[in-house]
This record gives sequence, structure tokens and C-alpha cells, in this order.
Amino acid sequence: MTHAYTPGLKLARRIRHRVCRRLPMLGDVLVQQGQQVQAQQVVARTWLPGEVTVVNAAHRLGVDPSDVPRLMEVPVGQSVQAGQLLAQTKGLFGLFRSQLLAPIDGTVESISGVTGQVILRGPPQPIELLAYLAGRVTEVLPGEGVWIEADVALVQGIFGVGGEAYGPIRLACQRPDQPLTPNCLDPSMQGAVVIGGGRVLAQTLQQARQLGISAIVTGGIDDEDLRQFLGYDLGVAITGSERLGLTLILTEGFGDIAMQERTWQLLASHEGHLAAVNGATQIRAGVIRPEVVIPLQQPEQTSAQGRCPADRSVREAASAGGNSGDSSVHVNFSMESGSSAEPVPAAGRATLQVGSLVRIIRTPYFGLVGRVADLPPMPQVLPSGVKARVAEVQLPDGQRLIVPRANLEWIEED
Repeated sequence: MTHAYTPGLKLARRIRHRVCRRLPMLGDVLVQQGQQVQAQQVVARTWLPGEVTVVNAAHRLGVDPSDVPRLMEVPVGQSVQAGQLLAQTKGLFGLFRSQLLAPIDGTVESISGVTGQVILRGPPQPIELLAYLAGRVTEVLPGEGVWIEADVALVQGIFGVGGEAYGPIRLACQRPDQPLTPNCLDPSMQGAVVIGGGRVLAQTLQQARQLGISAIVTGGIDDEDLRQFLGYDLGVAITGSERLGLTLILTEGFGDIAMQERTWQLLASHEGHLAAVNGATQIRAGVIRPEVVIPLQQPEQTSAQGRCPADRSVREAASAGGNSGDSSVHVNFSMESGSSAEPVPAAGRATLQVGSLVRIIRTPYFGLVGRVADLPPMPQVLPSGVKARVAEVQLPDGQRLIVPRANLEWIEED
């Protein structure tokens, strides 16, 4: 059968999905192989070394750097508390002593008689790795992390910003072409993954953030609205680390675009179900797609939903106390994912055949969805004068279009 290769998106009502959750450094794995885990369950933990504070002891005491070691009141390796005496001079007849107090809680890491500096290291910061996918642990990587798999409904998007988020799915629009405006949202959506329809406005995203909504999934956005929401122009590197307090996933792209009917129906059929979403996107080598993952085996009791503070720095997350109010930082330092559908022939490419469902990703037919009716083997000359390999795409209304294969994106069907 005639076939070709083209980038593809997964859109599946049921698929076996696997993720690898890996710590940034060696630590402790807290679950066992075969164990069932929930999305926001901590599966591994490690300790990030505390921040370093350099104290210029010689300057503060008014002495020569070589005198600092003998003036210290605490040795290397000893823990100190903020305000505790670190060093002091002998003064004159025991009077007029200069004292150096610890500026932070921590441990004395080094004392230098060359520079006159004392280095203090703050308390280690616990780093907790969440499961992300509610499912079964299929493999334990000792000291590193775990592989988790589950049968899920999966929707991959075109573009996203923001990190991981969790919550029950809530519909905000009644049709896939309905714009997601501020009046579509209400306070009851706090902690939810809200499904829109067409274009979302910057004002809507700002209101969603104020309401505490975990994520917005909708068809499209104008680039000016995205710029207004972010506060800056987004580059072409990987996204997902933005400090937004809200994850945004676009299923179709940029502009006034309605969500594909099939995508909207799939998400709508799971209203009320718990979902995990990740806005991380990379469009260059090693493609990463934003995704909505809905485990088909839902927990009996709904756990606390919300955002994973992985898109904040360690210091900010520690000071905020994370979602649970403790000093732990829940993170997504590493996640490899995949689905056990039929294997693709090469990384980032999928088989395009007659009958394949595709989306056109270039003007003048941008956003239209149809099925491949024919794949002519020989290149053809397009109206622009360019000679390229093409595909004949039949739209739902019966219209047939001749489109360069490079302008097609394959939609994987379950």
C-alpha cells in the first residue's frame, strides 16, 4: 500500500500509556513494582543541597584573613542557627570585641585563612517526585525513579505553556467552536482542568488564574493574547517551565480556531474524571507534545487536585511550602513517555496511508481535517511553481484538496 511519513498527534479513547519518572540525582524510591499509584502520590524523594552563603569574616571582624580560623567559635561541619555566634575578636582587655553572627540556619562548610571567608550551606531541600500518571508501577529504577503505565484516554495538543497540573475535567463551552470568554468560568472550577472550545482570550486566562483553575485546554489563541498573558514574547525553545500558575494547552494552534469535534467529544465524554496535563512543548529535535492524560480506571475517592509547583524555582516552591503546606518541593525533573500503539517507523514520524485522518497545518487550508484519499507516487507541480510530493485529502463535505505532504499532520486514531 502507498504510504509516507509525517509528524503525528495522538488522539485515543483507549491506549496503554507509559511514563518514566526520574529524580535529578540519586535518592529513595518510595513505591514497589506492581503497586498502584495515584497521580499526585509521591513515588521518589531526594535531597537537594542547600544554598551556599559566603560570609566575608575578615572584613566583618576587621582582621587579617589569616586570623579568621583561630577566631572561629564553631568548627567546620557544625550546624548553626541564624544569630548564633560564629567568630569574635579578643578585643582590648576583653572589651570592644567584634562579633560575627550566623546570617542563616545551616552548616559551616569551610573556613579560609587565605580569603578570610566562611562558607555556610543552608539546610538540604527535600525534592519529591509525583507519579503524574495514575496507574501501576511496572519497573523500579533503584535510587532513580519508576516506570508507570495505565490504560488512558489521551489527547496531545499542538502547543502548550506551563508545567504539570491535575484536576477533574470541567466543560466551560457547549460547542467546540464556542470562544472561551471570561463569562464561561465560575468559582466552582477551582482546581479543575477546564475544557474550552475555540479561541481563548487573555482576559479569560487571567481570570482562570485568579479563580485557581489548574489548566485550560482549548482550540486556539491569538499570539497577542498569549504575549499579553505571559508578559513577554515566547521563544522557540522548550516550554513548560513558565511561572504562570496556570497550564494552557492548545489542541489546534494559533488564531481563531475551533477545537476539532472529535477531540471535544472525547474530552466531554470524560467530564468529572480526574486528569493529568502537561503543557511542556518542544517543536525541534526530540519533539515533546503537550498532553491531557485521563486514566480509564478512576480512583474511588477524589484526592486533592491542583497544580504541581514544578514550574517554580526550588527556592520559591520551598518558601511557598508546595501544595501541601510543608517544605517539600514536588517536581517533574524528568519524564519520558510513550504509548503502546503500533510502533512508528522513525522517531517523531508516523505512517501516512490512504484513509489516514490528517490535519492541514499550512494556509490556505490551515486547520481543516480530512482523510487521505490518494498518495500519488510522483511529485507534482503546485500552483506556486514548487514541485513536491502531494496527498489528495477528502474533507467531510466531500471536497477534495491537493496538499503537499509536508503540510499535513497525521492524527492517530484508536
